[in-house]
Amino acid sequence: MVQLPEAFCERMRQLLGDQYEAFAASYERERVQGLRLNGLKAERPAGGWEEAARGLEAVTGFSFKKIPWVQEGFYYREGDRPGKHPCHEAGVYYIQEPSAMAVVELLDPMPGDRVLDLCAAPGGKSTHIASRLGGEGFLLANEIHPARAKILSQNVERMGVTNAVVTNEPPERLARRFREFFDKIVVDAPCSGEGMFRKDEQAAGEWSTEHVAMCAERQLGILEQAADMLKPGGRMVYSTCTFAPEEDEGTVLAFLKAHPEFAVERVNGFSGFEPGRPEWAGIREPGMDPWNLSATFRIFPHLLEGEGHYMAVLRKEGEAPRLQSQTPKAGKRLSGKKRVELLKDFERFCGETLRQPEWLAGREEFVLFGEQLYLLPSDMPDMAGLKVLRPGFHLGTLKKNRFEPSHALALALKPGQVVRSLRLDVRGVPVVRYLKGETLPLDCGGEESLRELSGQKGWVLVCAGNYSLGWAKCAGANLKNHYPKGLRWM
Repeated sequence: MVQLPEAFCERMRQLLGDQYEAFAASYERERVQGLRLNGLKAERPAGGWEEAARGLEAVTGFSFKKIPWVQEGFYYREGDRPGKHPCHEAGVYYIQEPSAMAVVELLDPMPGDRVLDLCAAPGGKSTHIASRLGGEGFLLANEIHPARAKILSQNVERMGVTNAVVTNEPPERLARRFREFFDKIVVDAPCSGEGMFRKDEQAAGEWSTEHVAMCAERQLGILEQAADMLKPGGRMVYSTCTFAPEEDEGTVLAFLKAHPEFAVERVNGFSGFEPGRPEWAGIREPGMDPWNLSATFRIFPHLLEGEGHYMAVLRKEGEAPRLQSQTPKAGKRLSGKKRVELLKDFERFCGETLRQPEWLAGREEFVLFGEQLYLLPSDMPDMAGLKVLRPGFHLGTLKKNRFEPSHALALALKPGQVVRSLRLDVRGVPVVRYLKGETLPLDCGGEESLRELSGQKGWVLVCAGNYSLGWAKCAGANLKNHYPKGLRWM
């Protein structure tokens, strides 16, 4: 059982009253675990995401149960190990704490939106947003800590996201650049982590009332910066994984008092969550909630199958016309004769490898960083001067007289979009050999792959079933493995 700090327990006793015993008992139970299907990879069938989950159960042997508050979310059994499976490497799903999935469900991003995930690592909410955008619009995923920003960038790549930029900046620097730019913003603020004590016992050991106060001050500062970046009429979801009233209702109340242009938006369809507690923020008038804090959301582990979470949907008053895209200035923009010359090997690759080469070759938003070729999101603004880890969709490397496609490009493609693909059984030995970086024979996918690849030259999209994993290249009777060395299984 998790050893909870006594001061934390005493506070929760006072707050929860006769619910406290059930709350405390929840820490004796095993925590639930969840994953979210990736709409960029696992297309939603006519029967809904439940049908997609049944299909995934059939090929993985996992067992799923629907998470009621998120469309693509499912619980999995404690004995299952979805993190060590080819479908995980293919980005078919993202392993994510079930309560955390509610944030993007409340945000409700739509294709074409400009969205900011301000405190984005490790990437659960960013990749959830990207799956809802469906490749349309613009996602800026930011993380202030460099090491965590790299993990965020890797997860964006694994999930096949093509319209996201990953930055490593403090919020105030972004606020100066993106004033009233975004339609929707997620602020999943750094917090004292009380809701994660069952998941992370170290967080319980590091807890203190001083840390709670420090977090609340920092959260309010982050919200202040986010407010400047949201368009009039835009929606912002503030969330934490803590129970502390100072960090939850208290932070929202302090923000609303300083920003009369914002109000808590009441969202229907989430009746399973507990309402926020206005009295926890010091609002004592019986029956009165002038700031509408009761329209915010709490998840308690003794009431729902998920860890502790708090969420508030904040709407900025007014309306704003959609802003025009700004001309990208970061990197070397390719145009005219120079574009033709530099991209000739890339254009050749598209013609030889893709079934619909105009899908990439006909685009205009190419930019070059050294030898690295990227496709910029269509709504990407000027990013010059910012620490950009991933300036869009990494296509590959322009080497002398050849183009070498990136792993990101492989993960964003589907088997039907390439001339040569190799579909490996997700339960078979060859797919594990591929993930270990081994050379494979042409017949590793059975007689069908032997017929399709025999005598062929060029790049092959290797897939786990119907989901792309990476590249290989035909080399005589074998396939030369191009799975990235840093990702290979041991």
